[in-house]
Amino acid sequence: MTDPFGSDQPPVVGSLDSDHIDCDIAIIGSGMGGATAAFALRDTGRRVLVIERGDFLPREEQNWSAAAVFAEKRYKNAELWYDGRTGKPFLPGVHYWVGGNTKVYGACLPRFRVEDFGAIRHPDGISPAWPFEYSEIEPYYCQAEKIYGVHGNGEGDPTAPWRSADAPYPELEHEPDLAALADSLNAQGLHPFHMPMGVDLRPDGRCIRCQTCDGYPCRLGAKNDAETRAITPALESPTVKLITRTLVKRIGTTPDGRTVTELEAVRDGRELRIRAERFILAAGAANSTALLLRSGSARHPNGLANSSMLVGTNYMVHASTFFMAVDPRRTNHVEFQKTLGINDWYLGNDREFPLGNVQMLGKLKAPMLKEARPWAPDLALKYIANHSVDLYLTTEDVPKPENRVRLDRNGKIWVDWTSNNLSSHAELLKRVTRTMKRAGYPLILTERMGIETNSHMCGTAVMGEDPGRSVIDRDCRAHDVGNLWLLDSSGFPSSAGLNPALTIAANALRVIDTGVIDG
Repeated sequence: MTDPFGSDQPPVVGSLDSDHIDCDIAIIGSGMGGATAAFALRDTGRRVLVIERGDFLPREEQNWSAAAVFAEKRYKNAELWYDGRTGKPFLPGVHYWVGGNTKVYGACLPRFRVEDFGAIRHPDGISPAWPFEYSEIEPYYCQAEKIYGVHGNGEGDPTAPWRSADAPYPELEHEPDLAALADSLNAQGLHPFHMPMGVDLRPDGRCIRCQTCDGYPCRLGAKNDAETRAITPALESPTVKLITRTLVKRIGTTPDGRTVTELEAVRDGRELRIRAERFILAAGAANSTALLLRSGSARHPNGLANSSMLVGTNYMVHASTFFMAVDPRRTNHVEFQKTLGINDWYLGNDREFPLGNVQMLGKLKAPMLKEARPWAPDLALKYIANHSVDLYLTTEDVPKPENRVRLDRNGKIWVDWTSNNLSSHAELLKRVTRTMKRAGYPLILTERMGIETNSHMCGTAVMGEDPGRSVIDRDCRAHDVGNLWLLDSSGFPSSAGLNPALTIAANALRVIDTGVIDG
């Protein structure tokens, strides 16, 4: 079959014979949004090029080393960003690899609730409604669950949304120590459920239920991430290619500013121009914003697609806490801890306002605790980790214009962020503390996540029908530019109180299915 790119290059573009690449659809970013879009476009016959600034994350011994991953930060390859409140630099929780942040995500893949697509009141403001309801995205949640091999429907979750099809694989069973915890929670009148997880635990799957999943790369490729489940099968199509180590510096347009014509990029120090008919931006809420702001022109003096002056604003990243419940009398023998969740307080229950989600973390280890407690002896940290059950508490934050991503004159990324809905988060923390003490864990240790923990970030280019109050329309096309779509979490009008990955994928599938991109 003739290569539609006009060469005999393999799907992963290696050396380049020209400073120009032509394609039909250019996708910037290979994380959950970009990868899912490439997967959905693989059979359209359109020449699709996925552009990734990083490379393939190597499978190596250090993948499963807590010291290498967390203490040495071996796979954190982002540049420094800057805290707008303090002026200090920080290393963000973003990863430039094929597959993006999903290479190290915890693979928890919940659906947003039906209520999350409507307006919800919180102590610090309104979480606005989306321009479509849950019913419109529901079929694409089903498709996304198949692509990413989700285990479990969330049965027993009192807030679980309706579904038109079961998840493709059964729920993951709790190991004995967590089963005992679930029994205790049930006895307290709560409704613990089996978390929906994207790991390869099919009968012939590669997952071995290890402790090195959440926050680690997978040496076995058993985590159902954007590379293994979307990019790799997309590249089996002769019309899809991937170019790595390529940083897009600027988006170029026609003189009237209404149509994108090319991307100005750099690959291994060499300038490169990528021309296409249509462009998908899926670099993440902060980096998509940065690229739009860098792409200003006479027609777009405040940045591309920014006539609303909203690009970069309404940055959301959740109020979240690492929570360790410790019983010094008993060792936690769990290997794969991420199976149990609690949503009894997600919609508020007996409260006026929602409180948030509780889910298990991957098993914490001493090197992971050292950064938060550098003064603590290593042996003490190891003892605590061996005797703890580890949870992650998440409360929805509401969009605020002053919470934003911006660039300085040198092109550096600054994040102005003040967490909100903290009274609800404090109440969630209080209730979980009481619950875990009743379950037999007398010692509670917590650590609030700061500005650098931003793997759940969204907002910054909100979708909506009014071009004066949004950046992209309900089909994620930029109001100001006719052939540019944003398919990461930047378009989310609200953050819900849950991991956004599956919703990013489902929304990308929804938009592709309209035909507006591959037209």
